[in-house]
Amino acid sequence: MDVEGNKRVFHRRGQSSIDNKQQKVCYHWRAGKCNRYPCPFLHRELPLPQPAANGTSSSKRSHGSIDEQQLPRRKANFNNTWGRVPSGGVARKMEKVCTYWVQGSCTYGDRCRYLHSWCTGDCFSLLTQLEGHQMVVSGIAMPSGSDKLYTGSKDETVRVWDCQSGQCAGVINLGGEVGCMLSEGPWVFVGLPNVVKAWNAQTNTDLTLSHPLGQVYALVVGNDLLFAGTQDGTILAWKFNAASNCFEPAASLKGHTLAVVTLVVGANRLYSGSMDHSIRVWGLETLQCIQTLSGHTSVVMSVLCWDQFLLSCSLDKTIKVWVAAESGNLEVTYTHSEEHVCFFI
Repeated sequence: MDVEGNKRVFHRRGQSSIDNKQQKVCYHWRAGKCNRYPCPFLHRELPLPQPAANGTSSSKRSHGSIDEQQLPRRKANFNNTWGRVPSGGVARKMEKVCTYWVQGSCTYGDRCRYLHSWCTGDCFSLLTQLEGHQMVVSGIAMPSGSDKLYTGSKDETVRVWDCQSGQCAGVINLGGEVGCMLSEGPWVFVGLPNVVKAWNAQTNTDLTLSHPLGQVYALVVGNDLLFAGTQDGTILAWKFNAASNCFEPAASLKGHTLAVVTLVVGANRLYSGSMDHSIRVWGLETLQCIQTLSGHTSVVMSVLCWDQFLLSCSLDKTIKVWVAAESGNLEVTYTHSEEHVCFFI
């Protein structure tokens, strides 16, 4: 007989359940999400007090204590995790980078509920930080067959890093801001004001390609041509002459009214994004503009070919997906608004 008036609880759970409650701490309570009431397990880390020496039952409460059975019934969806860390000792991470960690001021350490990393999983880990540039790093390149990494910066230098040691192996002073970099085979191309520098990591060839007007913001290779997007809106093309071991001017593609800041090659086409808010599509065989895409309302920062789609992002905070219609022209099929999308890789 249940002398405390809890007959229904006694008959439903059985005496063994009551005994088990005195032995085991509730796993879900430890995780901060137990919604059973009454729960057959302990909601405390310490065991129940032992009977007194005079034989008085430990079930008697001291003055001012609260009987667990007298507590109000919790709702089924009750889940209070405030201030409680799971039994493993590490807070469950949310899929968001900690703002304070980015600023170097997070005081929670491993107990922070937000990520203290730019990636999740075990696929990548930080090996080292390459420090030396004094201003924004605007380009990076690793030529084929080389154990050197090249980085260009607005501080008017290119630094060469040893991939084995992570140490700077050399600094090249260029006298102008690096607008972009590209590696293609053994070649490293650097976009500068009014010129493009070309270095061959295997033969140590050093070439200067002239004729750009203003800063060179974008470089890409396609159909055996090197294309450069320039500040005046022109796209210049060079072709490599193996006999003379130099790059010869091949074409000048005009149409954009402001600087060309991004270039990509795909599906036998050259796509260029510009500060004039437009994307132009050029045939690689004819080097003629075959379509102008005018869906963005601000600078087109990056374009990317993905299967039959063209993706573009802009300072108008949108990403647009373009696909060819029956006429063959590209049309927008999807627009997504996003904050601060500047480039695709």
